[in-house]
Amino acid sequence: MKPNSFFVTGTDTGVGKTLVSAALTRALAARGLRIAVMKPIASGSDLTPQGPRNSDALALMAAANVTAPYEVVNPYCFLPPVSPHIAAREASVTIDLALLRSRFDSLAAASDCVIVEGAGGWLAPISDTASMADLAAALSLPVLLVVGLRLGCLNHALLTRESLAARGVAFAGWIANAIDPDFDRAAENVATLSARLGEPPLARVPFLEHGGATAGPHGGTLDLRQAADKLGA
Repeated sequence: MKPNSFFVTGTDTGVGKTLVSAALTRALAARGLRIAVMKPIASGSDLTPQGPRNSDALALMAAANVTAPYEVVNPYCFLPPVSPHIAAREASVTIDLALLRSRFDSLAAASDCVIVEGAGGWLAPISDTASMADLAAALSLPVLLVVGLRLGCLNHALLTRESLAARGVAFAGWIANAIDPDFDRAAENVATLSARLGEPPLARVPFLEHGGATAGPHGGTLDLRQAADKLGA
């Protein structure tokens, strides 16, 4: 394990994990570090002449300065935008955590840091018995939590943090992402989370009209250099 590698999870799907992961990758690369990326499992992809390609994985690869084959960055790429365990079952594929660990190790050996982005939320199933939490454990990585600021985020964030603690997983911190421009009492919610999670957010991401929950055209403009500094990379 690289001490400065991280597993990025979220309070739900569509909360900005890719936006944050890509921006953090750029911020770390700007510091002169060799940064690799990984999207171990992705559902919702386009069929290309090269095979299925997921837009989140491609966005991460565009941000990284350590190149790797697509199949190493995104070993399991499914076409339908459904839960990974359902997509894997429909494709008659068994997700192998040992294979994912091997691909991660190859990326880690070639870099100073690997940013690994999960799919969905912390306990999103990847098989009939395993979840994203088991993947993070297999990679032995501290977890960075992206909290999508919207109604319900308090419950989702606190449940995720509780699960991390129960599993003995290192908590690297959290980032607040303003995905709902009409979210009432956002500041009060951030204050509550800061108190109950035990620390303020590493960064607060403003609402981005066309890219608040994805790594779209605004992904390159989000500056997370201060968050990178706080992570101690």
